[in-house]
Amino acid sequence: MILHYYPGNASLLPHFMLREIGRPFELRLVDRTRNEQKSAEYLQLNPGGLIPTLVDGSLVLFETAAIALHLADKYPDAGLAPPFGSSDRAQFYKWMVHLTNTPQAEFRAWFYPHEHVSDEAAAPSVKAAAEIRLQAMFARIEAQLGEGPWLLGERFSAADLFLFMLIRWGRSMEVPPRSRAGLMALAERVLERPAVQETLAAEGIESPFV
Repeated sequence: MILHYYPGNASLLPHFMLREIGRPFELRLVDRTRNEQKSAEYLQLNPGGLIPTLVDGSLVLFETAAIALHLADKYPDAGLAPPFGSSDRAQFYKWMVHLTNTPQAEFRAWFYPHEHVSDEAAAPSVKAAAEIRLQAMFARIEAQLGEGPWLLGERFSAADLFLFMLIRWGRSMEVPPRSRAGLMALAERVLERPAVQETLAAEGIESPFV
């Protein structure tokens, strides 16, 4: 199994999961500083030129949430998702879809506002509006988290790793997600996991993590 990644990118979620699973895998750096995600070789794997891509035998899979769901399904003993057919499994799907379709998608406008305008002068306004929407999204997530300690209550899942990644992405927002007590508490719990520490070290990511 090969994970094509870049440090701190959306590949962080499947990287966390692979280390939680504990099976052998290979990391292959896609160097964004050299625009390698747009190389002819990489585009054969991922025509969108985005990171991550997972190669699992003959299977080539992209889209972060799809990779995460595949890993959770393939290695049920890792406990990264509730049992099939359970109400907790339905809630897990809800969170995975919400996180990828809502805050993760919104971060695109925040990180790359120039992609959303025809006049570069409008980019700062796009970024500011995206941050307002992100802050509202994180407020709603915190409210639904309640006492937790995890998104699924007492059960840890890959959705918590996903949320941690998004909290980290917002660390330089004017009002970062970590400023919300419930989200910071979840992030601290995630950081206590050995697999998470191993992933951050392997990617060369240093404190402050969120």
